[in-house]
Amino acid sequence: MDYVTLGKTGITVNKNGFGALPIQRISVADAVKLLRRAYEARITFFDTARFYTDSEEKLGEAFLGMREKVYIATKTAAGTVEEFWEQLNISLRNLRTDYVDLYQFHNPAFCPKPEDGTGLYEAMLEAKAQGKVRHIGITNHRLSVAKEAVASGLYETLQFPFCYLASEQDIALVKDCKEAGMGLIAMKALSGGLITNTKAAYVFEAQFDHVLPIWGIQREKELEEIISYIENPPKMTEEIRQIIEADRKELSGEFCRGCGYCMPCPAGIEINNCARMSLLLRRSPSALQLTKEVQEKMKKIENCLHCNQCKSRCPYGLDTPALLLRNYEDYKQVLAGKVCVENR
Repeated sequence: MDYVTLGKTGITVNKNGFGALPIQRISVADAVKLLRRAYEARITFFDTARFYTDSEEKLGEAFLGMREKVYIATKTAAGTVEEFWEQLNISLRNLRTDYVDLYQFHNPAFCPKPEDGTGLYEAMLEAKAQGKVRHIGITNHRLSVAKEAVASGLYETLQFPFCYLASEQDIALVKDCKEAGMGLIAMKALSGGLITNTKAAYVFEAQFDHVLPIWGIQREKELEEIISYIENPPKMTEEIRQIIEADRKELSGEFCRGCGYCMPCPAGIEINNCARMSLLLRRSPSALQLTKEVQEKMKKIENCLHCNQCKSRCPYGLDTPALLLRNYEDYKQVLAGKVCVENR
């Protein structure tokens, strides 16, 4: 079994974290069953956020009476000190606990620091002094903010998108975390569903002994696949190496990672899925993307206001409106039967 220690926190866990964003989409009973099954399989790190609707509440229900047996990380998107305390106290009530193992600033547009005028970092320190927070972390999708957080020495962990599609700059950032004694929590280890081979994804993450991937899990089948790697961690083989190289070649360049920070769209477009539809058509059973429901979602692209709000919010600097249009034209061709998806 592979273990990872998250930097100077001393938190040592199985090298498979549970990303609890997807459990928003299932019932309380199903979520509790999934979370407890993960714990039984020796997954003990669970990551959620204040604004993952009822995700925190489901974690609170699942681990009631056994809080000390798991590590719970959650996040705040507070912009003021008042919001910070309000969100922290709500999270504690939802989680049915009096402390959070790791409290993270949730994708801020800047790196909170002491005396920066916001008071947010000072509030975090006060929460730690009160025992409500045990360790301080930050999450981000912006490379510049992530680099600043690492260089600041203020954070014990960084949560950042990291998978085998990572750029050289991303890999350098991850290595900088290790040198700084920081734990790296890898979100988007499957690149929002574009990576379909979990074994290859696991092997890539396993190369970095300070990195903890958190797998976004919604279904029992998904969980069991990850659990199968706990006792018998897969190793790099020539076959897996070829899978990684082929995916990197296909997905190199600009593409939507599906992070969702461009949302909400004033025209109601589900940008984080529609802007990568061409890739989803190629990399998953196409029938899943050709349903009436998905067709209606794609048709909303025709209502784009060209306000460029999504473009300004994209942490990867994508021209989102242009990307939406290209994906829509591609989608219409597939619907019309002019393109054989399997041969593209």
